[in-house]
Amino acid sequence: MKIVVIGGTGLIGSRLIKLLQQRGHEAVAASPNTGVNTLTGEGLAEALAGAQVVVDVANSPAFEDKAVLHFFETSGRNLLAAEAAAGVQHHVALSVVGTERLQASGYFRAKLAQEALIKAGKIPYTIVRATQFLEFLGGIAQGGTEGQTTRLSTAHLQPIAADDVAAAMTDFALGAPVNGMVEIAGPERASLSTMVQRYLSATNDPRTVVPDAKALYFGVELNDQSLTPGDNPRLGAITLETWLARQASPVQ
Repeated sequence: MKIVVIGGTGLIGSRLIKLLQQRGHEAVAASPNTGVNTLTGEGLAEALAGAQVVVDVANSPAFEDKAVLHFFETSGRNLLAAEAAAGVQHHVALSVVGTERLQASGYFRAKLAQEALIKAGKIPYTIVRATQFLEFLGGIAQGGTEGQTTRLSTAHLQPIAADDVAAAMTDFALGAPVNGMVEIAGPERASLSTMVQRYLSATNDPRTVVPDAKALYFGVELNDQSLTPGDNPRLGAITLETWLARQASPVQ
């Protein structure tokens, strides 16, 4: 099959391209770096010509409320229209576990709008909601840091490695559309503050995490259900310790 990966040069997309090619498919990386811009529509028709499946793992380049909503709504409409014109048979999109529970955040309001466009469209679809990536733990730590103290929520999360996300996205892209949502998550559940402290300690970061039930997560107050999946998610295999060991000695 010809499978076009929107955001195919990024963290998840580059891994996804490699996995799809290993399984014998024509995988095309579509991003501004390769001349395809979903926001303007540039290069979309050409990239999608002859494609059976489109996988959208792109993220907004800006995170201000209006900018991120504009990105996901405009690029979503452009992409779905181009898919309809090209005869695409399956639209697979990467979203976030808990999106509907985090609507105090402009980013998650924008993701919910993206999901609504997909559901209202005519292309058979699969929306894959993932938990936070292990690769984002450093950024989460930075978001709660003042001086040498990092104040973080005690709410639970179940972070997943990018490699496990890409493996799941590959399987869903090659499977039949579910015309609904599926969830993927990491194998370990712990409090946000505990996970980040483990990450900081393992990377010899001198900052100390202060657990705080009221600490905001990018502007949103969390509870144990905010970032965790429901029943029967697809679980990744890579634990935090395994992932950290890979960062310390990456495979060449």
